[in-house]
Amino acid sequence: MPLKKTGIAAVFLTLISYSAGTVQSQQPDYSVIFGTDWQKAIDFVEENNSWIKPALSKHGIPYAETIAVIFPELVRYSALRDKMEITLLKTLYRNLGEDYADFSVGVFQIKPSFAERIIEESQNIRIGRLFKTRDRFPNDYQFRAAVISDLEDPEREFKYIIAFMKICEKKFRIKREDETSGIKFLATAYNTGFWKSEEEISMMADKKFFNTKLFKTENYSYADVSLFWFINYQKTIK
Repeated sequence: MPLKKTGIAAVFLTLISYSAGTVQSQQPDYSVIFGTDWQKAIDFVEENNSWIKPALSKHGIPYAETIAVIFPELVRYSALRDKMEITLLKTLYRNLGEDYADFSVGVFQIKPSFAERIIEESQNIRIGRLFKTRDRFPNDYQFRAAVISDLEDPEREFKYIIAFMKICEKKFRIKREDETSGIKFLATAYNTGFWKSEEEISMMADKKFFNTKLFKTENYSYADVSLFWFINYQKTIK
């Protein structure tokens, strides 16, 4: 599926020197590995496309590439949502900040520290109007409470995804070979930190840290899971 060389899609065609861009012929079948959690993630996308697609279209962000970037987190959320208790962590974050409690929240598994960086960096682009900055709250507690409230609501959490894509569009403008390497790069940036340098992000692309268990188990490359969905499933989503 060719990408238009305009808007945010340019980031997939304008990012180069990415050594991890080649698709491995022996790539695992992640739909089998993650089983019902993979299907639950697909179901979530299909059931919520009524607001996901318009939100992306409004801001000129490509649909399939965005879903690819966040899909592994949807799988992880499906696997962990009934096994996690983060009430205490939420209380620690609201009262003491990210240094005391930084944890993944919501269907897109965004950490408060990630959300705070999104809010800060988005102020330099038009997308910043989606957020209230820290100085618009009476105190840090109320700001953190607002962040948690956003992350617990899928539609409000998704605005952080939109801002992430826009921030990356602006920040990473070096030419890339193809859409495959672009997706792997953005998936890695989402998983490891968009505030890092391009070199740091590229070096992390094939690192295997992603899993869906609470305890140590076999790990996979987050970017490879994203790419697997893009290659095999983007046309099946209704």
